[in-house]
Amino acid sequence: MGKTIMIVDDSASLRNVVAIALKGAGYEVIEAPDGREALAQLTGQKVHLIVSDVNMPNMDGITLVREIKKLPRYKFTPILMLTTESHPEKKEAARNAGAKAWLVKPFQPPMLLDAVSKLVLP
Repeated sequence: MGKTIMIVDDSASLRNVVAIALKGAGYEVIEAPDGREALAQLTGQKVHLIVSDVNMPNMDGITLVREIKKLPRYKFTPILMLTTESHPEKKEAARNAGAKAWLVKPFQPPMLLDAVSKLVLP
């Protein structure tokens, strides 16, 4: 069975682009439209990486990172922020919350897959 990656983004088209790239590289994919739904879907299954947007309705990505890090099962799950945000303050807030990497949209799928390969442990 392949490694599982959760994609959290309020843009269905962006989730689709990311999912196609990840599935093409052999990953299993779980999708959520916002942080609240992402937390609801984290029910104990192994997730090897979470790729999250920052700006979303219901629960933003930085709050999501903080909430995930409170869950014992997901405390050490790496989180990659994939966002249009490039402000140093947002990056710092995400890093302080527990995010491991930051990738700015628009992105090229090879850049995403390279970042993913560095974060998903074999």
